[in-house]
Amino acid sequence: MLTDSQIISRLVLTAFLSGLIGIERQVHKRTAGLRTHILVALGSCLIMLTSLYVFDIYKGIAGIDPSRIAAGVITGIGFLGAGTIIREKEGVRGLTTAASLWVVAGIGLACGCGFLNASIYTTILALVVLFFLRYAEMFIFNEDNEKRDKK
Repeated sequence: MLTDSQIISRLVLTAFLSGLIGIERQVHKRTAGLRTHILVALGSCLIMLTSLYVFDIYKGIAGIDPSRIAAGVITGIGFLGAGTIIREKEGVRGLTTAASLWVVAGIGLACGCGFLNASIYTTILALVVLFFLRYAEMFIFNEDNEKRDKK
């Protein structure tokens, strides 16, 4: 059984890590920003903690697989992410936001089950992708110049 301090530390770490990614989305004026990312990850963490709790309660009594609930979270977040994707004349918007929501759901699940190092490493890598690869893409693919040429 998890102690209250373990539960609180996992929830707080989840909020912090997903908040870092949410801040990046907020800075770039995306609709799913700080609060959305934190809430998705906290919900995922709580669901994972609940899965572990139920597994612990029924251990030896019934065969329960805690990963089944986690799989449901990932499916549900796919639908939430789909709602952030918008098709426009110029192309599609929201794919990165949808992907970042999916990643914070995974971070929440990882924190919830105690896989803390993986959740920290994932957060760092996601921030590198969101912050730094944006500029690398603009440099490599010359996206700013193409956008100016279309106007």
